[in-house]
Formats: sequence, structure tokens, C-alpha cells
Amino acid sequence: DNDEGPNTGGMGAYTPLPWLPTDGVQRIVDEVCVPVAKQMVKEGCPFSGLLYAGLAWGSDGPAVVEFNCRFGDPETQAVLDLLKTPIGGVLAAVANGTLADLPPLEWEDGYAVTVVLAAGGYPEAPVTGVPIEGAAAGDGGRGVRAAGVAEDPTREGGLVSAGGRVLNVIGRGATLEEARAKAYAELETIDLPGGHYRSDIGLAAVEGRIAIPE
Repeated sequence: DNDEGPNTGGMGAYTPLPWLPTDGVQRIVDEVCVPVAKQMVKEGCPFSGLLYAGLAWGSDGPAVVEFNCRFGDPETQAVLDLLKTPIGGVLAAVANGTLADLPPLEWEDGYAVTVVLAAGGYPEAPVTGVPIEGAAAGDGGRGVRAAGVAEDPTREGGLVSAGGRVLNVIGRGATLEEARAKAYAELETIDLPGGHYRSDIGLAAVEGRIAIPE
């Protein structure tokens, strides 16, 4: 699920959704994904790849907001952090037409939260070339994922901002609250002058302020 609130430009996400009905994922597959795939075959343009469905959920169930033929950003960062099955093999199977032969995907238990560290001026006019401290290459085990970054020509191994959404910081935990705490604790160790991030990613879900309309 993407961040809560309007006009935020994808500043974070969390998974799974504790407020989604138990049959929610299956309904999305059956009512959205499968019909779209079948219709594309019917029209002579079968699709093999990543179909990202942007959805809203109302009293009647899932409703489509948009489709994208790519990974969702920043939703994918949280989702893939819980995927135990190597993603390379899955993508290869899609490419060579053997996806149906793969066993079911395996997932880690618990929750994952990703929070975006954005550059100063984002989204209207992000400032690039700003040195980043505390997020050196090779620190991926901390849950830090590069987005809009580049090598700093003045510092060996250093990084500078090179886009609007600069870093994604992922926290994982047995509960959504624990995953949030880990992500935000890691963010505190990273310095990007002028950078900013939302402090409320997943908070409404933790506090029970999200519910499906009946």
C-alpha cells in the first residue's frame, strides 16, 4: 500500500495490509488481474511482464485507478523485502514462458515498511549534487536502497543526490509497528542536507484508523 494522504508523490509503502479482508488478494487476482490478462489474449496481444494495478478499495471491493507495466515504486521495495523466492528466477520464467511451471512463491513472515528520503525541493524542484552521509555503497543489509543517487566525484565511495526520491529505507518486523520503528531508526543514521521524509508512513494502519467500508 502506498502512503496515506494526497499529493505525496510516493513517499512510502507497507505490506501486508492488516485492514484488507482475508480474501482481498484473491479478489484482486480474480476480479482485476485475470480478466485483464484474458482480454489481452482475446485481442491478440498477450502480455508477459509486470502488470502493476493501482487500486482503491470501497464497499464493493477493488476498483482500478491505473495500470503500469513495471514494478510499482515505492511499493515494490517493501514487497520484495518479504519475498524468499529468488526474483531473478521468476523474471526469467516470465521471459521464457515457463512461469506456470514454478512452485508457489515463498514469503517471509511479518511486515515490511519502506520510507522515501527525498531531496530538498522535491517534488517541484529537487536539489541534486548534495552529499549523502551514512548510506555508503554496500550497506544494503541495513535496508537502504538507492534510487536517485550518483557517485560523488570529490569523495571516493561517496554518494550525492541525483534525483527527487533519493533513497528508500526499509524496516522489517513481526508487527507493522516494529517494521515502522526499524525503518525510521535507520533513517536517523542518514544525513542528506535539505532532505525530507514523511513521518506517518503506515501510522494510520498501526493506530487502527483504516477500515474497509461496509
